[in-house]
Amino acid sequence: DIMTREVVTTTSQATALEAARILAEHHISGMPVCDQGRLVGIISESDLPGVEPGEATVAELMTTEVITVTPETPVPEIASLLAQHDIKRVPVMAGDRLVGIVSRGDIVRWIAQSAT
Repeated sequence: DIMTREVVTTTSQATALEAARILAEHHISGMPVCDQGRLVGIISESDLPGVEPGEATVAELMTTEVITVTPETPVPEIASLLAQHDIKRVPVMAGDRLVGIVSRGDIVRWIAQSAT
């Protein structure tokens, strides 16, 4: 109900500069990394500082142990995962297919709407 369905992604072969440009262009702080349609990691703005943009690849910088949820995962459980693991977003997977992403902002909007 709250996930973003059109997910901005990159590949592990992209450079740090390419990833930074995508994040800036879409005004997002992180994105899934997919190779041949398969989720292989997540890259966030916190992975980029101190890196020479033209030299590093996303594969060298990304987090590979990604916490994911399914479309059926209850929102309070997602909120708990975000807080427990101190992360800002979780990819939503249907089997091995990326179908969305839920961010802290999505949770905040859900809470605000629930109060009305």
